[in-house]
Amino acid sequence: MIRRLVAGLLPAIGALLALSPLAASAADKGFYLKPGDRVVFYGDSITDQRLYTTYIESYCVSRFPGAHFTFVHSGWGGDRVTGGGGGNITTRINRDILAYKPTVVTICLGMNDGSYRSFDQGIFNTYVTGFRHIIERLKKELPGVRITLLTAPAYDDVTRTANFPGGYNATLVAYGEAVRGLAKEYGLTVADTNAPLVAALARAHTEDAPASAKIIGDRVHPGPGGHVVMAAAVLKAWNAPAEVASINVDAAARRISGSKTTLSNFSVKDGVISFTEKDAALPWPLDRDPDRNPDTTLVLHSTDIEQVLNRYTLKASGLSAERYSVKIDGMDCGVFGKQELAAGIDLAALPASPVSGAANKVLALTRKHNDLHFRRWRQVQITRTSDGLNPSADVKAQMDSLDAEDAAAVVEQTAATVVAAHRVVIAPAP
Repeated sequence: MIRRLVAGLLPAIGALLALSPLAASAADKGFYLKPGDRVVFYGDSITDQRLYTTYIESYCVSRFPGAHFTFVHSGWGGDRVTGGGGGNITTRINRDILAYKPTVVTICLGMNDGSYRSFDQGIFNTYVTGFRHIIERLKKELPGVRITLLTAPAYDDVTRTANFPGGYNATLVAYGEAVRGLAKEYGLTVADTNAPLVAALARAHTEDAPASAKIIGDRVHPGPGGHVVMAAAVLKAWNAPAEVASINVDAAARRISGSKTTLSNFSVKDGVISFTEKDAALPWPLDRDPDRNPDTTLVLHSTDIEQVLNRYTLKASGLSAERYSVKIDGMDCGVFGKQELAAGIDLAALPASPVSGAANKVLALTRKHNDLHFRRWRQVQITRTSDGLNPSADVKAQMDSLDAEDAAAVVEQTAATVVAAHRVVIAPAP
């Protein structure tokens, strides 16, 4: 139902996107998703947290604002390859994947399947057999579906002492090798979320041991920072482009150039540089507030994620003063030394910037529509029907109403990805 509602509103979305002549193409550099793709995220409680999935969605809709991707989150806490609290695997596949007719499915299972113990061959065999069943069922029922397998994320044996010799993450690494084998056997895409999390934990532990323990606070469920690492792993596997935009100013030569942005009204007068920028896309919308999400700040500082997925730089050379203020649309965004500006500052990391404000709006609307779908799915469809597949007329009406709200939120989300022009002023600071 939600797909039909969104499709009916596409003319309005298209009119909004027509205002953004630099809207990026999803075909850019072979990105995995194609215009109009319907993505279902399937998994256990880590998927049910709706964090790495939200970050993947917010990246895709903001970086490719005209592509009309749609996303459904179908994680259920406690799930294994055999199913769980949401029903056996047949019910879960029928109701929570096939019903949405996806063109792309991601699968993240394994954390519970290993049973939080040292490697056991019988348990492992059940995992491989069950995972194979899911793959074969999807390929049979959804001809042409593109499947991305995620290795089980890391169990934190880095910032805490392992519970038994070798630790539980060693079990998950073995399960991850099985996932790689299945991906190779069936010609699927694989995203390793385990190794990047372990590496991020190790680097963060060196920088700030107490804060690093918050990346996966209970050792199983990552916080926002850990989910950024997971999302980045999937986006890298999907060949996601690195650059948002770049701006290069040479004040001495009175020149300006850029990539993936349109620059106009450039001026250098009395040491003050000013110009208007209109980028092709927004920076990646993430939970970047350092006070509320210090784990995200730590992860972004100790990994290459900004450089490989969210590169948004301003460089200014030929400067005479030692320090400069940067204002965007009149808002103070920071004071920087001339050497910092010459090396390049990360515009994505300026929380006071109106560009960051626009990205935050996309993230908020992404959450809004996913929360509406969650209510429709878990609080109406699941709780008020025997199997979730044959609702009564009354329940169907409630589901349709929430679908309509969800579709309206998607229109809002898409409108929010339209990039505005911004006036940038770089002036000598006391």
